[in-house]
Amino acid sequence: MADETPPVDEMHYEQLAQDALRGVIRSALERAAMPEGIPGAHHFYITFKTRAPGVSVPPDVMAKYPDEMTVVLQHQYWDLKVEADRFSVMLKFGGMPKVLSMPYTAVTRFYDPSVQFLLQFESPATVEEIAALEPEPDAPPPSTGDDGPKVVSLDQFRKK
Repeated sequence: MADETPPVDEMHYEQLAQDALRGVIRSALERAAMPEGIPGAHHFYITFKTRAPGVSVPPDVMAKYPDEMTVVLQHQYWDLKVEADRFSVMLKFGGMPKVLSMPYTAVTRFYDPSVQFLLQFESPATVEEIAALEPEPDAPPPSTGDDGPKVVSLDQFRKK
């Protein structure tokens, strides 16, 4: 009798693809962080989950945007620091400078309207959701019920 066990993606291709696409964001931000700034008419709309793990947002900004916010990097941004797994930037809110810092995994959308370039990602779990999902010490891990192959469509990322 043949083994009916579905194959397991031990390579984690879906995560590898997401990480590679987040590398596009990092590369664009590295260019924006250069002394010349963002070239030409390019500018970025970056949407992120404010409660995702690793996000640092001042309390008054968090109160205004308790779930998600979009920042625009175009003309007025300062101290853009791009690291391997995160970035930070100073923006003004009500004329007051505030530093926002986030891992790329918190980003749900990256859009450059000058060339209609869009990357969209699944929403990361929030710190609260991660804590709620932690199993009891003796509880078996929950079954997802989805043991089939994983198919990732990149159509949503293609320029139309």
